[in-house]
Amino acid sequence: MIAGDGNLPIEFAINAKNSGFEVVAISLSSDNRHKLKNYCNKVYNYGPGEIKKIKQTLKDEGIKQLTFLGKVHKGLLLRRPKFDMEALELLKNAPKLNDDAVMLTIVSELEKILEKIGTIVLDQTIFIKNLLIPNGILGKTQPTDEQLKDIEYGFRLAKEMGKLDIGQSVVVKDKMIMAVEAIEGTDRCIQRGCRLAKKDAVVVKVSKPNQDKRFDIPTIGVNTLKTMKKFKGKVLAVEAGETIIVNQNE
Repeated sequence: MIAGDGNLPIEFAINAKNSGFEVVAISLSSDNRHKLKNYCNKVYNYGPGEIKKIKQTLKDEGIKQLTFLGKVHKGLLLRRPKFDMEALELLKNAPKLNDDAVMLTIVSELEKILEKIGTIVLDQTIFIKNLLIPNGILGKTQPTDEQLKDIEYGFRLAKEMGKLDIGQSVVVKDKMIMAVEAIEGTDRCIQRGCRLAKKDAVVVKVSKPNQDKRFDIPTIGVNTLKTMKKFKGKVLAVEAGETIIVNQNE
């Protein structure tokens, strides 16, 4: 597992080990490294741009199945700390530096090596299908007719944004787009949109059309709801069966 920030890599490790698998984690997050040691057989810690070390570790460990989980902050693509020559070359050859384009470039490069040792990249949900959000209202409050109209409008717009590989979330109020998720991520998008809406904004988060389930499946958690509450958002609408929820008990 190549692991970023958040609880998702931990949930994956627990479920994978419970299914009888050994879990080797390459942690791209210094914050998560120590937590992962409690749930994984081995943990390595590298920066997102240390591609050469990551490739060598996959070879040395004889990894047969690989998945990408957790948040990697997109701002790293601008700052590029500790990016080795291979990482810089990958970015140079990427057709564009949007989410899917970068990940597809990285995965394609890794697959050149992985094929030689019989390794495949898995769907992110392989051991965490229990975290996919079901159909229906998850809270106690039913959305109003006006909120349902905003959800429908936001859903269509978010799907169009996804086609352009810009982001997964939009903030809507009264059929007006308050914010579209860009490089800042979902929580910052919510903050920006809810500030503009003042109160009662509707947040819609969807999977991209033809979403590659090997990476970047839409994810929400406690922090998402805390951000909405803090900035007076009213409704969070996500795509059933296509969105992961972490920290479900909380």
